[in-house]
Amino acid sequence: MNRSPLSRRAVLAGLAAAGLAGCAAPPPAAYPPAAVRPSTSLGPRPKATPGLVDDPALLGLNAVIDIHHANAVRSFTQARLDSGIAAVFHKASEGDWLDPRYDERRAMAESAGLLWGAYHFGTRQHPGAVQARIFLAAARLDAATLPVLDLELNERAPGNSMEIGAAEDFVREVLAATGRLPLLYVHPAWADGETLRGRSLGGAITAGSILAACDLWLADYRFEPELPRAWSGRGWRMWQYAGDDANSGGPFRDRARQVMGIDRCDRSVFAGGRDALVRYWTAEAGRGAIG
Repeated sequence: MNRSPLSRRAVLAGLAAAGLAGCAAPPPAAYPPAAVRPSTSLGPRPKATPGLVDDPALLGLNAVIDIHHANAVRSFTQARLDSGIAAVFHKASEGDWLDPRYDERRAMAESAGLLWGAYHFGTRQHPGAVQARIFLAAARLDAATLPVLDLELNERAPGNSMEIGAAEDFVREVLAATGRLPLLYVHPAWADGETLRGRSLGGAITAGSILAACDLWLADYRFEPELPRAWSGRGWRMWQYAGDDANSGGPFRDRARQVMGIDRCDRSVFAGGRDALVRYWTAEAGRGAIG
């Protein structure tokens, strides 16, 4: 989700070239980055449905996109009518920075009849709870707005990557303020504490962490992604299978990526059908997960 010339598209392109694979259940799952190698001490990460071949739509509803201020949007209505898009995630904040297009795009998307989600790109420069309060103020969550913590390597400034303790504090703060857990966007290698470009999450996410209680949004541009170990019994809710770069945005590339009315965006599959997506987005996501 973070956007820079070196962002996930480059990382995932290198990963695909290295031949590292991965996915989960229910229905499948997700991903590591370029310089990461699978752990030899803990054994392989769990995989999901094998043989994803060339059609991500077989795995669920191929109708979710995510964007930020630099993605050009001409018409959300065209995206819905001509490309079948049902839901949009938009960056609301990163550290203490606010996306200047968030409010404008929200009004446009909701007017076009699309579901709306807001994500925060976690950094290291502020405590997790502080970042959560910044995000909540920017995102203006309501019952129909799905919150997300984007937990990944900060490609532009690796030393400013959010670590596991801050991520847990972020989630606790969102839960306390809203009664809901955010969706967690993370790839398996990062979630499992592996090192990328000299940085790591600072430890593996374990099954007992509040992060593992969050529903999982996996990002992996390979045909067979992997699951982080903490989600091995649950699988993913969404799988980001293609990035916003036509040449290095994953094995599905242009055919799967194209969205009418939007110049560039990431594409994700939801684990279910259209009715299930609406129900999950507006009534189920993050509710009741912590007893």
